[in-house]
Amino acid sequence: MSTWEDKKGRRHVGVMVDGQRVHRILKAGATASDAKRVESEIRGALAKAPGQIPQVGDFPMVGALQLYIAHAAGLRSASTSEHHALRLVPWAEKYTASQAREFTAHAVKDLTTQYAPATVNRSLATLKKGLTIAWERSLTPENFGLRIKFVPVNNKREVFLSIEQVGQIAQHCTKQVQAVIWAALLTGARRGELVKIRAEDIGQDVISLPGSHTKTLKPRIIPIIPALRPWLVYFPTTVGVEGIKTAWQRARIKAGMPHVNFHDLRHSCASIMLGLGVDLYTISKILGHSTVQTTQRYSHLQVDAQRQALEKLGNLMTG
Repeated sequence: MSTWEDKKGRRHVGVMVDGQRVHRILKAGATASDAKRVESEIRGALAKAPGQIPQVGDFPMVGALQLYIAHAAGLRSASTSEHHALRLVPWAEKYTASQAREFTAHAVKDLTTQYAPATVNRSLATLKKGLTIAWERSLTPENFGLRIKFVPVNNKREVFLSIEQVGQIAQHCTKQVQAVIWAALLTGARRGELVKIRAEDIGQDVISLPGSHTKTLKPRIIPIIPALRPWLVYFPTTVGVEGIKTAWQRARIKAGMPHVNFHDLRHSCASIMLGLGVDLYTISKILGHSTVQTTQRYSHLQVDAQRQALEKLGNLMTG
């Protein structure tokens, strides 16, 4: 018997090869059809390489990427997810699932010369998920995705713009793009959230973003302040994400600030409010953070302001 179930309910596959037995234990919950499929794959590998016992994890790395792409088809950002997965194909073609560590070392060495660590990690995450899917379907004897380690990332940025600096960049853009820039500063909303604002989302006093349009998948209510209202006539925006990216890149260079990212407008919104004495809890609600802990990244600005105030007090005493 080539497939069977043990007393604990685990499925086994056993195939004899030149007097030696190839034995695979499937993950818990695997069905009889899963076992038959694994048996067929083992026999197929033997047919391609007679006399050689299939090594553990001979499932192709490219196959794991294909599993992920099929899975990503149902995600909100399907095209972006597929793009990150396809970036790994040149390296995946050279490795099998059991070589996940070797693959990671090779791919990371090459990719980090071209991409930021966060971008490399997005690609590695697709393969990690693909290998997990392969294990869940009993295509591999263990979850080789656990062998993939991400590249260390330092996402902390200390770029905070003043209102004057934002104005210097915005003046080099069209009114439509200016509206998105000022809305980002005056609301703390992300670029992806701003481009999804619909006419029906804009009320008399607030902008109501549905959960499907936010990064956290939670609805957001954005108060409309007087400084924001003149820019709302340009929403819904007629400029897409790529158009805003291009316009921002050109404008920041013309303004002499090529190092500034669009996302820095969100950080600047927080830093300006802190400077005005707004507490971290309120800022976390305005930015739409899931927890106030996420907002703690700005706490050092609060401490700096307190230090400056105490130094002024100390100067009065020493004077």
